Amino acid sequence: MKMIKQFHLAAQYLATAGKSFLPHKKDDSHTNLGFSVADKSLLTWPLNASGTQLGLNYNTFSLDWKSRTTQSLSLKGKTHTEVVEWLSNMAEASELEKPYQYNLHYSLPYTMADGEVFELSSTNEVQELIRLRGLAQKVLTTFLKDENLESEVRVWPHHFDTGAFAHLHNGSGKSVGLGLAIPDSMVNDFYFYISGYRGNTQLRTWAFKPLAKGTWKNNGFKGAVLPASEITHEIGLDFFREALKSYKK
Repeated sequence: MKMIKQFHLAAQYLATAGKSFLPHKKDDSHTNLGFSVADKSLLTWPLNASGTQLGLNYNTFSLDWKSRTTQSLSLKGKTHTEVVEWLSNMAEASELEKPYQYNLHYSLPYTMADGEVFELSSTNEVQELIRLRGLAQKVLTTFLKDENLESEVRVWPHHFDTGAFAHLHNGSGKSVGLGLAIPDSMVNDFYFYISGYRGNTQLRTWAFKPLAKGTWKNNGFKGAVLPASEITHEIGLDFFREALKSYKK
């Protein structure tokens, strides 16, 4: 999917807006993003007291500067330099206390060359990306609520996963990290994942019973994975519920 790369790169403008305007947090959570199912958009945390936000609208392939009014920049055909210039102007017009700076503190698997422009190569791919982000948001939110687990559901711009992290509060000292990851060397598809921890240590899975849906991994990543492209909301919930039972034993 070419459009994953385009949106992953574009999400960095939101991450760097968080870095530019919000107080630094050790866990980098000031740079993470929400996904609005209704607006089909990634959104920063509010960037000032009046609630200014920067959004990445999947449906229109644009950046939305949401201040007193919303101003949009279509990404199609734009260079990185043009986008940074627009964001600097928006920040200045909104009278934010600090200037906008594009300054990533991590590396991505791809970059934009000088003169390279954003391309909208497939609207079908975009609609699938919207569906998957929405599916992840709904499945994780429902699962956490049903299991009485407390966590924000956020998109982390470095690895571009929709993720949550919750303590089990059952006296075991265990916690779980779960979410939706983009395709990588482990799974050549978007996939749901869940991993158990005690402190900072990932719990081994080799002794767990096989899952009805999904697969346990114990080499490198220790946890369960389920390819997400063909699944429904209910299948996603079943996967997380079954895996959680193994961690609770």
